[in-house]
Formats: sequence, structure tokens, C-alpha cells
Amino acid sequence: MSQVDHNQLANKVNISKQRVLVVAPGRGCYNKDELGYLQRFHTDKKDFIASIDTYRKSLNQQGITQLDGQAKYSFKLHTTGENASALIYACAMSDFKDIDREQYEIVAVTGNSMGWYIALALAGSLNEQGAIEVINTMGSMMADGLIGGQLIYPEMDEHWLQDCTKTMIIDDVIAKVNNSEGCELFSSIYLGGYRVLAGNEAGLKLAEILLPNIDGRYPMRLYNHAAFHSPLLQQISNKAKALLPQELFHQPQIPMIDGEGNIWTQYSTDLQKLHEYTLVEQVLAPYDFTVAIAVGIKEFAPDKVIILGPGNTLGGPVAQAIINVQGFDWRNKADFISVQGILPRLLAMGIKTQRELVIKY
Repeated sequence: MSQVDHNQLANKVNISKQRVLVVAPGRGCYNKDELGYLQRFHTDKKDFIASIDTYRKSLNQQGITQLDGQAKYSFKLHTTGENASALIYACAMSDFKDIDREQYEIVAVTGNSMGWYIALALAGSLNEQGAIEVINTMGSMMADGLIGGQLIYPEMDEHWLQDCTKTMIIDDVIAKVNNSEGCELFSSIYLGGYRVLAGNEAGLKLAEILLPNIDGRYPMRLYNHAAFHSPLLQQISNKAKALLPQELFHQPQIPMIDGEGNIWTQYSTDLQKLHEYTLVEQVLAPYDFTVAIAVGIKEFAPDKVIILGPGNTLGGPVAQAIINVQGFDWRNKADFISVQGILPRLLAMGIKTQRELVIKY
């Protein structure tokens, strides 16, 4: 091969885009360290942010500009569904807009829990007006009082591999709780190396007694979280279907992976089924984020995975889900840490050094 041919080949390699799977976060990712996220990174998104504030003002809700600009972080203010959902959506969508499309080809999108609604927006299945309407409506459903709650518990070992013993313990506790009068407990989210459980107060309290304590940290209650992805939210699902018509949904422009591992493409999406899944199955059945990531890795073969901000609460669970299918040749936590420190393939936009590898300057 001539030197000219070598140069042409090198140029082709240099200009080829990297394929990326984009992951949208769910509730619980806008914490104390994320206060001011929009002000730090997205002063150029004023029109987009203003449109969200205008919508919320019409509902007599506090604007996200004001929420993000508070002098101090408040659990009571920033973690309630009606505030957290819109705030996280604004941060995540703004991050998505900043991804360098000359460097990265977005081959699919997915999300965790509430992140499914954000994924719909990323893919264009919800336009900007439809996205804030769906996300804000779903986030505000329990403004007058939460239905049930959630707790999180690990089901992995120290190497980030599935621990069958922990899995059996969790399943056994779920069965025991549901056999106790007045108690309800369900698997809510399969979150990489963790299981999120949803239940009524009696069920959660009994689960906290029955689950072995780990490091004085687990089982851990999730503050201001309702019994998402469980039958306890039947009335929320019914109300959502009445308030949010199918007409809000459009054909996606980017493939979407849902909480059952199904792929919704621009060529085959049935909008009636998408509407039904989003407001019924997704609300009432367990959300398998682990499977969603596995499908993204195996079916789309991305070069990298980009996690949208705010924060990086999904970094560990995404890595654990990738390890579970030996994606990127990661077989355990040590592999992930070793490779990630040299040539990161998991990029969290909530981490400044990794953000700089994603955005266009």
C-alpha cells in the first residue's frame, strides 16, 4: 500500500464517528452537589429552559430556573416529584443537546425509570411541549401525598458480579412480606447490581427487618420516592391515561430501549402500543434497567456509553449491567476500573472531566 493510501485510510479512521448508547437518568440524581447545574453548564439554553418555566408557571408551579438557582439545596424542595422531574429533565435534555454529533453517532437511547420519559424526548417521540407535559404531569401525580415507597438493596458481590445468594434472600423476603397481613412488597427496578423494592409502609418496614444489614447502609429507603413500577400505582396509571392522550406521542427518530428490553424504532413503532406501555405497563410492572443496558450493548454494539447528567448516580449500575454481559470485555469491577482509567468507555456528563470528552467546544 502506498503512502497516499495509508494517509487516506488514516483520514477515514480519524473522521469516523464513535457509536454511542445514551442513557437518561431517573429520580434521585439531582442532589446537593448538582445545585446550580443549569447555571454552570447551560446558560446557552435559555429559550428551552424558559419554555419549561412558562409551562410550570401556567400550573402555579415554581420555575426550574428558580429551583436551580436556590442558595441552598433543600430535600423538601428539590426532591419532590413535581420539582425533581422537571428539573432533571431540563438538565438531561440540555446535556443531550451538547453531545458533539460530529464525534458521536447516537445509535440508541434508554433511561432508568423516569428516564424512560426523558428517553422518549431524546428520541423525538415526544416533542418539547409533549415532553414537559408528560414528565411534569407524571411527576406531579402524588403532590398531595405519596403512594407507598421504595428501598434499595444490593444483589452483587464485591467484584460487581451477580450474587445468587443475595438474589435468593431478596426473593424470599418479598414472598414472606406478601404472606404477612396488610403487607405488600414488589420488585420495582432491576438496577445493575441492585434491586429496588416498592411497597406499602407496612411491607417496607417488615422488609427492613428481614433483609440482612449490609455495612450499616442497606436496606436503604429512597427519600420522597413512591412505589413506582408496582401494582400499587394502578390509580396513577388510570389517571395518566385520562390526562395524557396518544396524540402526544410520535414516531421516534432514534431507536429506544424500554424497561423490558424492547426496542422501539423509527420504522416499526406502534404509537398506540407505545402510549399503552408508557402509561400502563411501565407504571405498574418492574423496570428492568439491567436488561435495557444489556440490549443496548448487545444489539447496537456501541463504542461508548454516555450517561446524561445531572450527577452520576447511574455510573455504577450501568457498569455493573455491562459487566453482567461482559460488554467491552469487562468481566468484573477491576476490569472496569483499570480500563476506565486509561481509555474511558463510560462517559458521565455529570463528571466534568468526562463531560469534556463528550461536548463540542
